[in-house]
Amino acid sequence: MAKTQSERIIFGLKIRQLRQELGWNFEELSKQSGISISYLNEIEKGKKYPQPENQQRLATALNVSTEFLATPELTKQFAPIGDLLKTNFLNEIPLDLFGIEVQQVIEIIARAPDRVNAFISALLEIARNYSFRDENFFFAALRAYQELRVNYFEEIEDAADEFVRLHQLPDNGGVPEAQLASILELAYGYKIDDKSLGKYPELQSLRAVYNPHKKRLLLNDRLNERQRAFQLAKECGFNALQLKERPLASNMLRINNFEEVLNNYQAAYFAVAILINRNAFVRDIQAFFSLKTWDAQFLIDLMAKYQASPEVLFQRFNLLTKYFKLDKVFFMRIIHDTERDGFDIDKELHLNRKHQPHATGLNEHYCRRWLSVKLLRQLQAHSPTQTNAVSGVQRARFVDSGEQYLVISIAKQGYPTIGRNVGVMLGVLLDEQAQRRIAFWDDPNIESMDINVTCERCSIQHCAERAAPPTVIQKREDRKRMQALIQKFTEK
Repeated sequence: MAKTQSERIIFGLKIRQLRQELGWNFEELSKQSGISISYLNEIEKGKKYPQPENQQRLATALNVSTEFLATPELTKQFAPIGDLLKTNFLNEIPLDLFGIEVQQVIEIIARAPDRVNAFISALLEIARNYSFRDENFFFAALRAYQELRVNYFEEIEDAADEFVRLHQLPDNGGVPEAQLASILELAYGYKIDDKSLGKYPELQSLRAVYNPHKKRLLLNDRLNERQRAFQLAKECGFNALQLKERPLASNMLRINNFEEVLNNYQAAYFAVAILINRNAFVRDIQAFFSLKTWDAQFLIDLMAKYQASPEVLFQRFNLLTKYFKLDKVFFMRIIHDTERDGFDIDKELHLNRKHQPHATGLNEHYCRRWLSVKLLRQLQAHSPTQTNAVSGVQRARFVDSGEQYLVISIAKQGYPTIGRNVGVMLGVLLDEQAQRRIAFWDDPNIESMDINVTCERCSIQHCAERAAPPTVIQKREDRKRMQALIQKFTEK
């Protein structure tokens, strides 16, 4: 019976530890066991699992039983590696995306087991204490992969261009959702049902559910035309890119493996690429950046031209790096829960490096001076069924780093989910390249604002928008005073 990767790795670690305890190199173990040095090396790296006769030779040479070698238990020195392997985390994330093999990771760990294992133990303890699930790691790995590729994937762009040509879709905006539905039905044998989900109140937050056995796509009947178009375009992506592993519900209630997360992203990327043609959008961005003064209506008009939601429109700004050499960029989405009046960052992406803000998952009060928060406040007075969007711009200077960003944002009602409004935000670091590219960056009518990540971490004095005291800053100052007093009492 073929051994799993985890079983091969654990067996190899045992052999390595026992060999090192005896003070042997590979040559000595080869001499004592009669197994070649190259094969021993493969065993220790977890690439090979020896046959029973070679297991017996190794057990005899190392003075242990074959049963001990075959058990999955590791000694205390390597136990954290076993815990990590049991989570299946290393096996689920395709390290090959980053040019890394699992064996390379294990080899690094095995070189300094005490220190590295202490670090792994700390990570696992943090994960347990903060209830981190596999999907937390999966989404973190996906963000890292996007950032590594500056969120631009030429192979998916090319596939989208071919799809547009093959099915004669508009390449300058306004892809009809009826045309996408027809492609799914005729080319891929889909049955589209926009009635059934409405019968179940528990499913009203879902935009779509897919039944792979019947090729039946259930759409929420409350979706507007833009939202329907995106869901249909995404289904086209799963089929055109031949992505088999996929989530069956639009909000990924249950995640089975990393491949589902990656494929879901690739299908969504494909959808954006066919709804907003890259060549047409590059021309639109050039026209936008050439404006001498800020024009809030320009972005709203682009949404109408491409029949796109703010999220889809802002995702297409992934073209900034390749075509405009603007790679010091962050993207963020903020959800405003109007019932509890809370603001949560649920998506963020940083190109080139970690920019401020980077705060997904902090259980703190996000800075109310952010442009998206201001726009979301404006939406509170609107009707819950109104889907009009508002846009704005801001020059934001982060008080911790002193860096200044041009921040562009669109906010909209969270329809069909009432009470959860959405604000998407694009921040471009105002370095020399950005100032050359964006003509309106110094428009005097653009508001400049000192800003921070969260109220708890903010040192701005007398802030009218503050929603919580600066507890993190206060604790930091308390520690500094304690350290100063300790130094005073311990100096000569």
